[in-house]
Formats: sequence, C-alpha cells, structure tokens
Amino acid sequence: MSYDLVVIGTGPGGYVCAIKAAQLGMKVAVVEKRKTHGGTCLNVGCIPSKALLHASEMFEEANHNFETLGIKTSKPKVDWKAMQGHKAKVVDGNVSGIDYLFKKNKIDVHTGVGRVLGAGRVEVKAEDGSTSIVETTNIVIATGSDVMPLPGIEIDEKTIVSSTGALELEKVPNRMVVVGAGVIGLELGSVYARLGAQVTVVEFMDKILGPMDADVSKQFQRMLKKQGMTFKLSSKVTGVQKKGRALEVTVEPAAGEAAAETMDADVVLVAIGRRPYTEGLGLAETGVELDERGRVKTDAHYKTNVDGIYAIGDVIVGPMLAHKAEDEGVALAEIISGQAGHVNYDVIPGVVYTSPEVASVGKTEEELKAAGVKYKSGKFPFSANGRAKAMLHTDGFVKVLADAETDRVLGVHILGHGAGELIHEACVLMEFGGSSEDLGRTCHAHPTMSEAVKEAAMATAGKPIHM
Repeated sequence: MSYDLVVIGTGPGGYVCAIKAAQLGMKVAVVEKRKTHGGTCLNVGCIPSKALLHASEMFEEANHNFETLGIKTSKPKVDWKAMQGHKAKVVDGNVSGIDYLFKKNKIDVHTGVGRVLGAGRVEVKAEDGSTSIVETTNIVIATGSDVMPLPGIEIDEKTIVSSTGALELEKVPNRMVVVGAGVIGLELGSVYARLGAQVTVVEFMDKILGPMDADVSKQFQRMLKKQGMTFKLSSKVTGVQKKGRALEVTVEPAAGEAAAETMDADVVLVAIGRRPYTEGLGLAETGVELDERGRVKTDAHYKTNVDGIYAIGDVIVGPMLAHKAEDEGVALAEIISGQAGHVNYDVIPGVVYTSPEVASVGKTEEELKAAGVKYKSGKFPFSANGRAKAMLHTDGFVKVLADAETDRVLGVHILGHGAGELIHEACVLMEFGGSSEDLGRTCHAHPTMSEAVKEAAMATAGKPIHM
C-alpha cells in the first residue's frame, strides 16, 4: 500500500502531524520503534516526571503547610512503590489515548526502526530482524532527541542515570548529585529534594537556567537553596568513580587552576542537555543535509534539501519542546495539504515544572539589551496578591517587558505558583500584538493569581494599584 504521508516517530510532533494530516484527508502511516507511542515525552519525560512532581509537591505541602492551614495529621511518609504506580498509571492512560486517536483517524501503525531509503521509500526493521518497505509520497522525520552524554562518564541507568533512569530509581537516594542546572536537572533534582534527598547541583555556567531572565534565575536559586538544594556554579564534573555502594564525584572549576574537590553520592543524574536523534535513519545515504550539531537542515516550510522529505521537532533548529514540535506538526500537515501552515517562534512559552514554577515567553531583558531594543518593564510580587496569601504561595513575581514607544509586549516572565498556567494569557496577548495597557485594562477575576499578571502589566504601562 502507498501512503500520502509516512511519519517516522510518534512523539508529540510526529503523532500530532499524523493526526492532522489524516484529518485533512491524507492516507497516513506512522513508524515507531517503541511498542508504545508518545515518544520521550509521554513515556520517559514530560508526563511521568509531572506525576512524580505532583506527588512530591503534595508530600511537601502535607509536611509544611497543613498545620498552618489548621489541618492536623500524622507525619506523612513516602510510599515509593505506590508513587511509581501512580506514575505508571498516568503514562499508560496517555499512551492508550494515542492508540485510540490513531484508530479513530484510520492511521496505520508500523512498529520497528524506520530508515529512509530515498524519496518515497521507508524501510521498517521489526524487533525480530525482519524488514518491510513502506511507500509514500511524503516522509516526515520526527524522531526527537536523545540524552547528551558526559564525556568520560558512563550512564548505567542504575546509579549514574539520565532523566530516564532518574524516573525509575529503586528508592529515594540519600545523596544525589545533579550535573546541569537546566530544566531537566532542576525538575528532577527538586523532586528528590522534596522527598528527602540531599541534592547538590553542579553547573558549568555562572547561573542556573542559562537562557532564562537573570532576575528570575537569581531569585529562583535563592528559593531552591532555602528548600535545601546546594549549588556549585562555574563548575564541572570531571569524573565519577564507584566506591563500594557509593559514588565519588570529582568537581573542578569550569575555568582556572583551582584544586579539584570530591563529594560522595548515591546517585548521579547527568542532565547536560539533549541531542537530535538523527543517526541510523539513512539520512546521509539519502543526501539529507545536517548541520554541525546533527540537526536536519530545513527551509521555512520544514522541507529538507531532498524533495518529499521533511523534518520537525527536536531534530531541527529551535528549542527542544514538546509543544513546539506539536505546532510544527500541525503546520507541516497543513503545508503538505496545500494550506498556509505557520508557527510564530516569538511566542513559544517555556516552563520549568518545579515548586514554584518558572515560565516565560518572548524576549528577556538581556536579549533586548543585546539587540539594542528600547523597552520598559514592570514587576509585581505575589506577596502583594490576595489569593497567593490565602494559599501560602507568596514567593516570586511577574515581569512584563514592552516596547518603549509602541507599548507592544515583547516578553513576560513569571516565577511563582502556577506560573505554567498563568503564562498563557501573555501568549495570547503577544500572538495578537497586544500592549501592556491592553493587558492592564482587561478585567481579571478577584481574587486570582492572574491578577499579578494584570498588575505587572499596569506597572509597565503606568502604575499598579496594589503596590
């Protein structure tokens, strides 16, 4: 059978692209090496980590806030097996949902490793070694990304783990060293810190969450230190040795001649980033061009240099985010069907799912200064928000950045409880070119956390009421 479209990879970008293409009338097939769909995100990334994150937050809440709220209970304990069971149930529910959507949209599934043989031909190698050829008019590479290894340190997914192994630990470790203070390292490190582990984060740069707004980064680090996490910035891990049941971690300055130091750990989490999964797909043999970082080169319509072959998601340039891949999947399906698909890369939100959360969209102050853009800013703290006080979640703030002349909002940065939900009114505003005055004059229900967003916008356009 020949298809209009074959998508290799059923992560957020791939499965969404396949479904949208089917909805637009195309005959679609997907190729997936896993036995379950959803890619890294649903199986060993976004979804399982959020299940553990929520459980750890509830444990923290019961330990520290219940008594203040007038709730008396016995001291809570961690049932790690039950927590893992909750995580597995959440993953299974999401994965089975994709199975249902594929059937509903009449999408054929080919299980095995996909390899491009040339324009219009994809080889599928099954687990038993057998191969089959799938013919199609269009091919989409949506194979996602893989863990970036740390030179000289072998990940065994038992004691030296990637994010995948960190989700499957046999127990909560007493001591954990996290290599990398990016999104993944801080999310998973904070989960184990809340559950009782002593967590030390080693970061090569001089700040956590490198690309994030500097104000957010500084205040967020102070919050995490207050929660018990330790940070070694401008440092690098140069070795991990097994010493009996423990690990000896060697840490050196990122630059300079200062002496190395060692620390003991039960688990080391390597979270220094991810790299595009483009090896073994037959791209070089087919003539598909890659850049110096192994990403597939595409034009503005996700087309490679080979006719009929496209790429989306983590394998192409841009932030490695599930929702960015999803939007690209929809846009590409529309483009292939003859419509005008488009993604606005200036309005791609980023969220760090910690406690409290960090969320941002658009430009940071540092980026605006570097570009020579004249801007104005406004901030509003959650400590002045009535709902935040009632919920005991007064840490953090909202910052709004707008063009100095036109007042058009250029960036919004939120540190605080529920930031990952609050950021989206900024996304809608920016998608339609709104101003800080537009946001400040929009009625917000009282009392809500979202009023802090309104007040920050008012501070940008003029003056806030409650400060």
